[in-house]
Amino acid sequence: MKIQVVNNSINKLPEYANPGDAGMDLRADFSKGLNKDFFFFADFDEERNVLLIFPGGRALIPTNLHTSIPEGYEIQIRPRSGLALKSGITVLNSPGTIDANYRNSIGVILQNLGEEIFEVSQGDRIAQAVLNKFEPIEWESVLLLSETKRGLSGFGDSGIK
Repeated sequence: MKIQVVNNSINKLPEYANPGDAGMDLRADFSKGLNKDFFFFADFDEERNVLLIFPGGRALIPTNLHTSIPEGYEIQIRPRSGLALKSGITVLNSPGTIDANYRNSIGVILQNLGEEIFEVSQGDRIAQAVLNKFEPIEWESVLLLSETKRGLSGFGDSGIK
């Protein structure tokens, strides 16, 4: 499916790393500057052009990509598994949603759940974007729901084995 994109970054457009991948890699772009109001236990090293996210910290990282997504679709922003496993880096509001009517720059909220300072450099692959089709919800108010075997059982009811 073709998705319109304005690339205001100095990076190439997102692409799939391998044939058959669901997610395209999004890259950090510092070329238009950073808003330090969206840094929490994070800092930008101007000399090295590197964003530092301290353990427990988080920051909004710009991609400087703007999209026009067809109605009935969203782009989900998801963590990269290698960053999660090796460094404890995740997308805080995972999955983040880019709505069809959103036109501003796509930003990625990274959080450092690891024990070391995590460095983000210009052009680093920081997250994945996945196109997702969805159906709008139309609520139907009822007095009772149909019964199921699970019923009102809650979290952890099915166990782990």
